[in-house]
Amino acid sequence: MGYARVSSTGQNLDRQLLELKKYVPEENIIVDKASGKNLERPGYQALKGVLGLRKGDTLVIQSLDRLSRNKEEMKQEIQWFKENGIRLQVIDLPTTMIQLGEGQEWIRDMVNNILIEVLSSIAEEERHLIKQRQREGIEAAKAKGTKFGRPSKGYPENWASYYMRYRKGEITRKYVLEQLGINIDRFKYLVRKYESHKRNQGEE
Repeated sequence: MGYARVSSTGQNLDRQLLELKKYVPEENIIVDKASGKNLERPGYQALKGVLGLRKGDTLVIQSLDRLSRNKEEMKQEIQWFKENGIRLQVIDLPTTMIQLGEGQEWIRDMVNNILIEVLSSIAEEERHLIKQRQREGIEAAKAKGTKFGRPSKGYPENWASYYMRYRKGEITRKYVLEQLGINIDRFKYLVRKYESHKRNQGEE
């Protein structure tokens, strides 16, 4: 079986498919167009499902980060392949592609474990760098006065009038909710905010 992945629908799978078809029939290649930040991808989950890989099968991928970009998840998946008797071949890691005689598989496993650990660390570090750059960009934008998050809402139009009539018993709370198009939680928040403001202003 072969597995190819790109992070979004706008990206092209051609390069991966071209390489995979050297080792796997095209009809046996599963593809996903989804982020590698987690494993919840339909194609990949199908590979591990009841109709997917079996003991003795081989899974071929272009590079290790096609599985995941998270170090711990990557290690867990590799462990899963080992425990289920599935050989993982990574085209970008030549040592995983070599054929060894019977009894020499430990050589491949030893080398692969070292390479996998190193490349897993690199993949995870890349994600940390991306997040760090995002944080730095946000901080730079904040320094320039850009505001993030949901904008704070003011009072609905004619709120003071509705509030006073409600407090005098002239209208019901349900009527206020319907007229202003707000829910009960929003209403309670506005009442607390409005009354707090009036107290701070010394109003009764």
